[in-house]
Amino acid sequence: MGEHVVVRQNYQFETEILAADPHTPESDQLESVAHVFQLTPYGMLLAGLGACTAVVLNTYAEYHGVGLEQVELRLTYDRVFDDDCETCLEVEQYRESISEEIVLIGDLSPDERRKLLAISKQCPIHKMLRDGIPVKSLLAGEGVEPKDE
Repeated sequence: MGEHVVVRQNYQFETEILAADPHTPESDQLESVAHVFQLTPYGMLLAGLGACTAVVLNTYAEYHGVGLEQVELRLTYDRVFDDDCETCLEVEQYRESISEEIVLIGDLSPDERRKLLAISKQCPIHKMLRDGIPVKSLLAGEGVEPKDE
């Protein structure tokens, strides 16, 4: 199973998110996302990562006078559910991956392109995914964490 999302953002921070229809299996046809409910939770994660990365890149380029006109991020989430579900009751960690292809459009030198690639990894969402972040779940009004069963 894979999810595909494309995030495009120009130097004016105008952003477009494209995704395949989550209700059509194996759809490669990307369409503009008008409403968040058009994305699966995985698609939302990819859109968040792509949008955050685009903002970081465009902000850096604007601040440092780099000729970046537009950035396009092609993101893919992948996980082999069939393999994981053979022993899903015993699985503590799934084999998942996110691929991010970055297209930089503008009058950029090779050094600027390499620097922008390095800067892309400074996106806070990228850092959270790379390093992990604890999630503390509480029941509203009770202030206690549910016990794992």
